[in-house]
Amino acid sequence: MPRRLRIKVKVPFGEIIVEGDGAREILDVLEHMPSGFVEKIGELVSTKLTLPAQAQLEGIVEFTTEGPVITARTKFTHYEAIGLVLYASEGKTETAAKIARLLQSSGVKSMVPARLNEMTKRGLVYKPDPARPELKLTTQGEKWVEDDVIPKLKKGT
Repeated sequence: MPRRLRIKVKVPFGEIIVEGDGAREILDVLEHMPSGFVEKIGELVSTKLTLPAQAQLEGIVEFTTEGPVITARTKFTHYEAIGLVLYASEGKTETAAKIARLLQSSGVKSMVPARLNEMTKRGLVYKPDPARPELKLTTQGEKWVEDDVIPKLKKGT
């Protein structure tokens, strides 16, 4: 009886395990995965398994008709402020101009384009469509906000 072959592929939200009766079968499975499969699974996992942003950000961010405004009084960096605004925004996406307006409403003065450029180099934000001005948190950026920024600010409230 031939042994089944199993590979584990690390992805931002965990691992995907692919099994087959040989290398050719595993390659066929991987080649026939729809484009965007990992991203779609990642989105589903993050929306189904994480607390809604509003509950998670209670006492840190106030959701207004203009967008999320930071209400935390604990000290935080400009990077953390931008990360929070993006995290709390619909689709975790926003333009630099809107981020700057929301930070101003939060009482934060920051050179948003420069900070966003640095955050892009660090792998925290990216432009989903280079032809459009919107920026979005990467999976790494979301994890940073959830694991580092929110707990730090929750401690101070």
